[in-house]
Amino acid sequence: MADRPVNISSRCELFVDNALIERLSGRAELRLHRPVPRNVALVTDEPWEGNGTNYVTVFQDADRYRMYYRGSHFSYLDGRDRPSTGNVYCYAESEDGIHWTKPQLELVERNGSKKNNIVREGIGTHAFVPFHDTNPDCAADAKYKALGVGGTHGLFAFKSPDGIHWTLMAPDPVITTGAFDSQNLAFWDTDHSEYREYHRDFRDGRDIRTGTSQDFLHWTEPEYLSYSANVDPGRPRSQQTDVRDPVGKNYPAGRVSQLYTNQITPYYRAPHLLLGFPTRYIDRGWTESVMALPRYNYRQVRAKDSRREGTALTDGMFMTSRNRRQFSVWPESFLRPGLRMRDSWFYGDTYQNWGLVETKSTISDAPAELSLYVTERTAQETGAVLRRYSLRVDGFVSLHAPLIGGELITKPLIFSGSQLKLNVSTSAAGTVRIEIQDVNGQPFPGFALGDCQEVYGDDLQRTVVWAKTADLSALAGRAVRLRFEISDADLYSYRFVENSH
Repeated sequence: MADRPVNISSRCELFVDNALIERLSGRAELRLHRPVPRNVALVTDEPWEGNGTNYVTVFQDADRYRMYYRGSHFSYLDGRDRPSTGNVYCYAESEDGIHWTKPQLELVERNGSKKNNIVREGIGTHAFVPFHDTNPDCAADAKYKALGVGGTHGLFAFKSPDGIHWTLMAPDPVITTGAFDSQNLAFWDTDHSEYREYHRDFRDGRDIRTGTSQDFLHWTEPEYLSYSANVDPGRPRSQQTDVRDPVGKNYPAGRVSQLYTNQITPYYRAPHLLLGFPTRYIDRGWTESVMALPRYNYRQVRAKDSRREGTALTDGMFMTSRNRRQFSVWPESFLRPGLRMRDSWFYGDTYQNWGLVETKSTISDAPAELSLYVTERTAQETGAVLRRYSLRVDGFVSLHAPLIGGELITKPLIFSGSQLKLNVSTSAAGTVRIEIQDVNGQPFPGFALGDCQEVYGDDLQRTVVWAKTADLSALAGRAVRLRFEISDADLYSYRFVENSH
């Protein structure tokens, strides 16, 4: 039985999963890309901040960027560096997402003064995770909401009219099934018109649960996620393949590793897609390679009371979902700790923040890029560091082929719009061409591969032209297949749009 056509309407479609792929051929592949390390965005060097800055949230709010991060310090040197402290939550803001300041909020007293950037103390501050609520029915005093863990077992619900002044929405936890010792998050899911949350629990190691709510107070019983490992992305598998990290024993099929945080978010350019950036947790013991990692002597000090403080490692992963519960996990790292001599390769490093934001490129005539923020220097004697990383818009995964070339053919699709736009990058010799076929694989007249004008260059929204026309309105609403021919190029996304002229 032929696949029923998928109505993609005018959605932006990324090559992050197999959902719309019929087959790959030649040297075509789906290639995972990695963010580029950029500037240090923040150093947590104030007395109330410290080295425990692991659960960070960033989002753009009109003309400013907001950042929320935990302040705490863990001393392994009997307080000789600085005393261990409890948790508070701190706030920073930026006009560009690149340079950050710490405003004096004057909300919480520390060391006899309120001149600090502490936004919250007390309950909920082990991990306090705010978001800007885009629910059209949201009350004015709850335009910002948050989940927080701490105190009584469970997740507490908070609200705020301005993102700074927070109050509890209920005296007791609103979610109680789980472990919660991580960055637990929630958001308004515009594609499903409901609140969706993701939080920590344990199932053969660290795992993730999810639930939904209509009012942010009453939640469904949380379910564990299910997974499939994206071992050979873009190519069909007759059965699910299980792959595990080097110490994986009984992990659920497809999960690959223990997942510490989850960092799941609807992608703002394609909200039908959820993108997750979980932290991989792995402990390979006192191996020969651990001795070659940064600061082996300090690593041994950290391990005095708990071995994993010296031997466990963390880095960043990438996973995606369309139905909110089943996730396709890329086994390889999205964020590696990198070529470092001191400030990384420790347990707690390479935690990605929750949230993706657009920022200006460092190249003056280049378009905006995505920025994310990653922990360094975790639980070392000084304060921690958040480094900004950048990535091309939609640049998580590409359809890639070398100069010898390859092809991808989609499953049957139905689109709306009159033009096809590509987010594409080629070499000077590279090329992308597209054929539009009927469901039986026959090209529509005028839209065969030979009719397509060669696409080359580097563009976030290049219009595809066949012969002398870009007008696809005659094919809108009909079942079609797309045949992508690609050579020395990366194709990140495509979208059908209405002609803007």
